[in-house]
Amino acid sequence: MTSTRATLQQVAERAGVSLASTSRALHGSGASKAMVERVRAAAAELGYNVDAIGRSLRMGKTSQIAFAVADIGNPVYVEMMRGIHEVLAPHGYRVVVMTTGDTAASTAELVRSLSGGFVDGVVVVPLRTDDELIDELRQAPVPVVVIGRAMSDRGISSVSVDSSAGIGEAVRHVHSLGRQRIGFLNGPLDTTPGSSRQRGFDAAVGARDFSAERVAVEVADDFTVAAGFEAGRRLLAGADRPDAVVAANDLLAIGVLRAARELGLSTPRDLVVTGMDDTELGQVYLPRLTSVSLGSAERGRTAARLVLELADAPDAPAQQVVFEPELIVRESTVDGGAR
Repeated sequence: MTSTRATLQQVAERAGVSLASTSRALHGSGASKAMVERVRAAAAELGYNVDAIGRSLRMGKTSQIAFAVADIGNPVYVEMMRGIHEVLAPHGYRVVVMTTGDTAASTAELVRSLSGGFVDGVVVVPLRTDDELIDELRQAPVPVVVIGRAMSDRGISSVSVDSSAGIGEAVRHVHSLGRQRIGFLNGPLDTTPGSSRQRGFDAAVGARDFSAERVAVEVADDFTVAAGFEAGRRLLAGADRPDAVVAANDLLAIGVLRAARELGLSTPRDLVVTGMDDTELGQVYLPRLTSVSLGSAERGRTAARLVLELADAPDAPAQQVVFEPELIVRESTVDGGAR
């Protein structure tokens, strides 16, 4: 037994409107809300599906925006994606999540491939950058917005946050608690977050009365819980272990908390720990993590708005939006939480 696919003409007849009105209603252009509801109800009854590929070819538009990140499992990117979707969905766009890899070259290659008509715009969070990637971003034929490094001076719209200042807030916080031996757990230094957060730590420690022998720095292989656990065990080994650890992100901080528990250390009595990003994971992990919020969801929303603006005005000057960090105090540094 064969089935016949419903046609646009049949949907028009079922809805009682013209073929042109049916097409406009299904494609979201120039139709009233009542018309759209009537036509879509008729399409649903008949099992009619809009030919998305054909529509893309006719309109030169895919209704897709790529969100390109190094690690789709990182909860920071999940928060950003939610913010991006929140802004784009009402405008009829889908968010397509892509993995860039952790090198500037792999990110450049992905951006190059996405410029071939697959998407209408790109929001990218590069872990590493170089001149090749910057040139690729600047020359892309679709709107591109970078989350992370400030790039408006290179002709690329971007959304950034002063994570160096955020690390400074964390250092000031643990210092105010009377902690004397501070450790910094960072990720790879050749990355954008690694280098900026190292600068923030160096500046903040230099402004406090920590002597050189009371400061320890450990660099993890990656910005993950597993890497934080391994680096945390190295950082906490020995009799002169830190009594405070500032971690470059929440995943590294959770790794340190696991290492501390394995070593029999109590948090926050024996060791206070801070993270960065203020992820949902850090908020539910026990003890709940003191963290520096970088406004991940709002950065995503802002990047999405910039993409929409660039789609309407491709020749507009590059914009730069900068967010300020905020320290959120919880039980990993203070008994009872916020203060």
